[in-house]
Amino acid sequence: MTPDQIESAVAAAMPQAVEELKRLVAIPSVAFPGHPEEPVLAAAAVTEELLRSVGLHHVQQIPVEGSFPAVYGEAQGPAGAPTVLLYAHYDVQPAGDPANWRTPPFEPTLIDGQLFGRGAADDKSGIISHVTALRAFQGHFPVNIKVIIEGQEEYAGERLEAFVEQNPELLRADAIVVADTGNPKVGDPSVTTSLRGMAAFTIEVRSLKEALHSGSFGGAAPDALAALMRMLTALHDDNGDIRVPGLPRGAFLGQGPSEEEFREVAGVIDGVSLVGSGSLADRLWASYAITVTGLDVPTVSGAVNAVQPVARARVTVRVPPSGDPKTTSEAVMEFLRQVAPWGVQVSFGDLTVGSGFQADSGGKARSALNRAMERAFGRAPRDVGAGGSIPLVNTLLKQFPLAEILLFGAEDEAANIHAPNERLDLEELRRTATTEALFLRELGLPSALGV
Repeated sequence: MTPDQIESAVAAAMPQAVEELKRLVAIPSVAFPGHPEEPVLAAAAVTEELLRSVGLHHVQQIPVEGSFPAVYGEAQGPAGAPTVLLYAHYDVQPAGDPANWRTPPFEPTLIDGQLFGRGAADDKSGIISHVTALRAFQGHFPVNIKVIIEGQEEYAGERLEAFVEQNPELLRADAIVVADTGNPKVGDPSVTTSLRGMAAFTIEVRSLKEALHSGSFGGAAPDALAALMRMLTALHDDNGDIRVPGLPRGAFLGQGPSEEEFREVAGVIDGVSLVGSGSLADRLWASYAITVTGLDVPTVSGAVNAVQPVARARVTVRVPPSGDPKTTSEAVMEFLRQVAPWGVQVSFGDLTVGSGFQADSGGKARSALNRAMERAFGRAPRDVGAGGSIPLVNTLLKQFPLAEILLFGAEDEAANIHAPNERLDLEELRRTATTEALFLRELGLPSALGV
């Protein structure tokens, strides 16, 4: 196929792609504990159906120990062609409070060329990007194709690690496309060359056998909630820099967003300053970040006049690519123990970790991607980092050190992933699927192989 034919085929497939994305987004495939399993399995079944529809020769669901099934597909290309592995995930973050959404989170809603709904961007857009790119070739692929779509990336994603290590030949490839990142803004092509790792844990503070009347005991009885708040605020100094020893600021060599761009995308309220030191690229992509992502305390509406005996928090630590998530979590937990006031009892649990990623200098696959992305977007891509984590990437890097790992996708920084009102720009989806299809063609050309 010529580049013109590929662009036309992707454009013609977009109405079907949008309907398929709507179908996926309507499934609340939250793989977190406490959520029903049936929707997650339903999303796996739809993903399997979609991969079958694009002409892959072999498609199946594969059990993953302790997790939901991965959906795998493959097809043979011409003799001597390289092998490309395509990755995405079908599980999504919880929607949170529906009251914070302008449209129902699991009722995909199209508004002005943008599709709203949980998972529309992260990462069901990745599945549809792959499906739409592959559909353009009508079953005649220019390279060998492998596809792996996992079902529990958002929670404890490293459960797929053992599967990769135990099945290396199943996933071995010359190039690996991870469709779970995106561009700084719509229409601004980029390739993600670094990812921060992640560690998350739950901290519990206990101070009393049971709650006490705040009038009778307040002022002397140690309040577990007050203790926990003191401990959590001790993690940062007044400027917002981390106070935990051994977690230094890093440096990212590429260009990050301007403060004005960041404030707009992040929705920072006028008059509120940003936190931390160093460039925004350093802070977002190359340094540690600690965030309290949840608290188990009485709600305001359910508050009673009582001194609290126990309080819990969920703490997430983003770890630069060079850092180790396990030792980082240990350092943060030890710091919290040290700053705990009044001798309160402190315990930790539910630890999850994910490694970061740093790409090597580009090779033939990256060159092919650059050409494809420049044609699809109208300008050459630039290198960016990402503050989020994709646990499988570092595992693939260790398992297949000669493979080129390429991270790009249809998300953008304003897509509100992991937040209310998540959305996907459908033109960005078209450009991304076009990029992927052109990349597969480019990589399959004799010139790309040095023939």
